[in-house]
Amino acid sequence: QVQLVESGGGLVQAGGSLRLSCAASGGTFSTYVMGWFRQAPGKEREFVARINRGGDTRTYAASVKGRFTISRDNAKNTAYLQMNSLKPEDTAVYYCAASKLWSTRAYAYDDWGQGTQVTVSS
Repeated sequence: QVQLVESGGGLVQAGGSLRLSCAASGGTFSTYVMGWFRQAPGKEREFVARINRGGDTRTYAASVKGRFTISRDNAKNTAYLQMNSLKPEDTAVYYCAASKLWSTRAYAYDDWGQGTQVTVSS
């Protein structure tokens, strides 16, 4: 089990950028696949991006591909989500999650952070 804490959310204008961080503790960070998910009001939680244990393989949702970049620093036990060219439809609570499986499904992730709010104004 690993504990996750997100930070870096906030209010930004459309076209702007934010960088989310996810600090992990209590587990061996490098053994987990890390994912980012988001949930907008009235909508289901959706997959945003994932990165493998070594940090050299990434997958993105079609809606963010080319704008968002997921990365990790295993020495710092931290995962990141760089979000560029933000759109109002990116507004959501963003969650990082850890899994032992290479999956885009939320149910495959055992450990979750508390979430950080990202609001993009038009």
